[in-house]
Amino acid sequence: MEIKSGERRQVSIEKVRRDNTVEVEDEEEEDESVVGGEGGLAEDERKKIGGGSGRRGSSGVSPPSCQAEICGADLTVAKRYHRRHKVCELHSKAPSVMVAGLRQRFCQQCSRFHELAEFDEAKRSCRRRLARHNERRRKSNAETCNEGCSGSKGQHPAETHCRNTDDWGRIQMNIAKNSGYKFFHIR
Repeated sequence: MEIKSGERRQVSIEKVRRDNTVEVEDEEEEDESVVGGEGGLAEDERKKIGGGSGRRGSSGVSPPSCQAEICGADLTVAKRYHRRHKVCELHSKAPSVMVAGLRQRFCQQCSRFHELAEFDEAKRSCRRRLARHNERRRKSNAETCNEGCSGSKGQHPAETHCRNTDDWGRIQMNIAKNSGYKFFHIR
């Protein structure tokens, strides 16, 4: 690029790539007019100062911090899970947190914040994910029961040996009163 003889601009720029700092040491400006189109020199200087095109260092990215409004905890030393989901350990377990102006709770299944209405009471997983989880459990439990009971013909499902759980999935145990055990202990 050509600069008119009376109009000189001296700019010395020192750029340290590791720290991504830009220092302008000496700048003398007499006139901003440039031969060959306006803004040509300014664009070149912007590329030099801004680092030009291509990938930039990590200075443009702020350190990971919690999404909760008042928190802003630095997650650089936190567990990988908390950094990935941008939530500190305290707010991942809190019953309610202000995020984006709404009262929300962190769902352990989805790993994101939902409104409180999407949760049952004090549960840590939203209803939708809990429903899917329970559906999968019921499906796999029914399949294993059907496979194990397939050899017994003509028996009512309640009489089969697969019927050892109640509606909530708890194992039913019957201990005879005349057995040698006075107390039932689990060790």
